[in-house]
Amino acid sequence: MISRLLVCLLAFAPLGLVGQIDGDNIFSVDQVISIDLAFPQVDFWSLMEANYEAEENEYIAAHLTLTDVSGTHVMDSVGVRLKGNSSYMHPGDKKSFKIDFNKFISGQNYDGLKKLNFSNGFKDPTCMREKLFFDVCRQVGVQAPRASFAEVTFNGEPWGFYTIVEQIDDQFLDWSIQEDSGNLFKAGDNFGGGGPGGGGGGSEADLVHYGNDQLVYEDRYELKSNEDANDWSDLMSFLDFVNNTTADAFAAGIDFRMDVDGFLRSAALDMLFSNLDTYTGSARNYYIYHNMDTDMWQWIKWDGNEAFGSYANGAGNMETLAIDYSDSPRPLLENMLSHPDLYARYIGHVCDLVDHVFNEVHMHAQIDATAELIAPFVYADSHKMYSNADFDTNLSSDLVSGGGPGGGGPGGGTTYGLKSFVSNRASYILTQLECPTSDVADLNASGLSVYPNPAKDRIHVQLGRASGGNVRLTNLVGQVLHTERIASAGLVQFDLTDLPVGTYVVEVQEAGLPAFRTHVVIF
Repeated sequence: MISRLLVCLLAFAPLGLVGQIDGDNIFSVDQVISIDLAFPQVDFWSLMEANYEAEENEYIAAHLTLTDVSGTHVMDSVGVRLKGNSSYMHPGDKKSFKIDFNKFISGQNYDGLKKLNFSNGFKDPTCMREKLFFDVCRQVGVQAPRASFAEVTFNGEPWGFYTIVEQIDDQFLDWSIQEDSGNLFKAGDNFGGGGPGGGGGGSEADLVHYGNDQLVYEDRYELKSNEDANDWSDLMSFLDFVNNTTADAFAAGIDFRMDVDGFLRSAALDMLFSNLDTYTGSARNYYIYHNMDTDMWQWIKWDGNEAFGSYANGAGNMETLAIDYSDSPRPLLENMLSHPDLYARYIGHVCDLVDHVFNEVHMHAQIDATAELIAPFVYADSHKMYSNADFDTNLSSDLVSGGGPGGGGPGGGTTYGLKSFVSNRASYILTQLECPTSDVADLNASGLSVYPNPAKDRIHVQLGRASGGNVRLTNLVGQVLHTERIASAGLVQFDLTDLPVGTYVVEVQEAGLPAFRTHVVIF
């Protein structure tokens, strides 16, 4: 099962791309960039708040100074507006916002990007949930936006520490999917009022088929491409198939209509990270794209700020969330998890993800490296929702209180510690599953050691004996990055300076013997 999944992932994963792509100045390395927005309007803040409350949330113009790994860049008349739903409840003036570089000057962009989103860390004492989640998604071949960090000032006044999230648009499609002519649909926000599921007021983007009247769907989804044509017939046809075929016909036909393993792997990540403010739970915060080259639908992640169990959706303890949890109706997910063959593929992804990324070795190292990068900036943010002590504590342990700064966030409850959540959740998942064993031999018997681990610039691979075999360094989807012949002393060295932060696999191959594999974390 696992080998089959890796082949599927290699076919679709945007890994190993050569050369510069749009947005690399901001997203290619982990960094905290500097953003200053100078507003000519004396009442700029009240104007942005009024715009947010209006039906049309209009942009206002500002002068931008941006400093990142490539240097300092100055741009005139970029568009700025407030954004967010629950995140707008953040106390004080540290609201989420969006920059549109070419709103007032046609064709203006930064490093090929037209827009950037700035998330304010609402309900996240660590300020890193969204980036950690999206980084893992992309590491394992799931379509997701890139994320970075920024220290933001408005008119020179410190405004706060933010997560920058890439816009899902034609630039994203160009580098991630390499095709941008199809229909891109965003799940609607569905806030306001009651209703089944995640609180959507009866207009959830649940992927239910409601007939062939396009107007019925326009409250549930937004068309983000080909707006002039405004033809939704492909989405309605896909939903007709999803909802109105037998279980066996669905299982036989869905692979001809959708990147099924991409969707199942995405759903598995939502389940592992208890990320329920998405299709699984709230029926919002995702994109679905119709790839014209393949005539297949592809799933794209969005809004991961409540990963690590921060949005309970009425499901109880997020560390013991069921492996097949979903709200209802969620026909696309329900149809897959209810069919034995598709469910087996889903479980294969779950097991592979727990083995490779959703575990203490990988995630704790990622958390530590990110905390080291951002801690000084978080400490300096006087507008953040939580205290410095809360930041430190929540890296490893839960915060529990009656609500507000210093505890579980709005409404009270538990804000799960990042490390404790991963440890407890992974442990629970492994008690629920019998994951298939691989053909990898016992590492203790192999004498294989890799040091240092975690590593930064170089690793040494010691076999403990002379051998005529090879050592390979691969990423998590099996792509070979380096291969070295084992020296007579059984020692191989790999230079890591050209590799991004993440978890990799060291594999020793010897003729006539089982392969030996272990993981190494690069920070």
